[in-house]
Amino acid sequence: MRFNPLLPTRLAAVSLFLAASLLAQKAEPKRTPDVPYVPTTDEAVQAMLELAGVKKSDVVYDLGCGDGRIVVQAAKKFGARGVGIDINPERIAEANANAKREGVEHLVRFEENDLFKADIKDASVVTLFLLSTINMKLRPKLLADLKPGTRIVSNTFDMGDWKPLKQSNVNGDDPDYGLSKTLYLWVVPEKGDPAAPK
Repeated sequence: MRFNPLLPTRLAAVSLFLAASLLAQKAEPKRTPDVPYVPTTDEAVQAMLELAGVKKSDVVYDLGCGDGRIVVQAAKKFGARGVGIDINPERIAEANANAKREGVEHLVRFEENDLFKADIKDASVVTLFLLSTINMKLRPKLLADLKPGTRIVSNTFDMGDWKPLKQSNVNGDDPDYGLSKTLYLWVVPEKGDPAAPK
C-alpha cells in the first residue's frame, strides 16, 4: 500500500470540520432567553403581516425571531426587507437556513443579539411573540427608538394600558394556545403626544 502524502492534510481538515460542527451544535445563548421558543403558526404569520399592512417598502424587524419565519415570509410574499433578532445562536442558524431555502437571503438578515440592546431604529414594522411582561419591559425602548408611524404587531400578548389601534383573531390548530389567538396592532405616536403611553 502506497503512502498518500495528502492523507494527513485531509484528515486534519476533516477533524477541524467535525470539531467546528460540534462547537456550533453546542452554541449556547449568552444569557437565558426571555421566553421559551414556540414557533408562530403559519396562519398567525400571515395574519400578523396582513394586520401590519406590510408592503415592499417596509423593513420588518422580528424581535425574538426564532427560526425566522416571519421576516422570511415578509420577504417572500411582499418583497419587504427584514431583520430577525434572537439571542439563541441555534435559532439564528435555523433562520439563515430557512432564508436560503426560500431564496430570500438577499432581503433578510439575522442577528444574534439581546432584543433589549439591539438597534431597531430602521424598522417600519416590528413583530413580537413574547409575553405580556416582556412586552411591557420592551415598551419604553419601542417608543424611544422607533420612528412615529412604525407599526407594532404582537401575537397573543398585549402591552398593558397601551390600547391597540386594532386587534383581530386568527384561527389555527395550535394545541398550546387553543384554536384562536388574538393579534394586536399599535402605531408608534409622535414624540410628545400627550396620549402616548409612558
